[in-house]
Amino acid sequence: MRALPEGESILEELKPMSFFFASAEPGTAMAWRPPTDIYRTRDGWVVKMELAGVRPEDINVAASGSQIFVSGVRRDKCIEKGWSHYSMEITYSRFERTVELPCDLEHAGIHIEYHDGLLLAHVTNREEGK
Repeated sequence: MRALPEGESILEELKPMSFFFASAEPGTAMAWRPPTDIYRTRDGWVVKMELAGVRPEDINVAASGSQIFVSGVRRDKCIEKGWSHYSMEITYSRFERTVELPCDLEHAGIHIEYHDGLLLAHVTNREEGK
């Protein structure tokens, strides 16, 4: 640890920064990225996203080209008036994740399920013209 010049405080040396997102601007809320698994199946793909504590009505799913885009918000529904946090490790805020698949989703069937905190997007390959 280096010594500070006389009269300089350690607080003057600290600069605002985000320890989690290097590109975060002060005062800007960054979206978190849910962990995602992608499986190849006999007839397509399954994209599994961990969204524990997210209500189904707070999830948006869109597909374009070869990408599936999932966004939404996880809210802390357990807070009561007068509570203050002691320790928080769960992220409550906006989330988004784009998954690139090696296929054109325009000609694919997509079926979405949500249970036990997991979003499952089943992508089924379809032949053009069917």
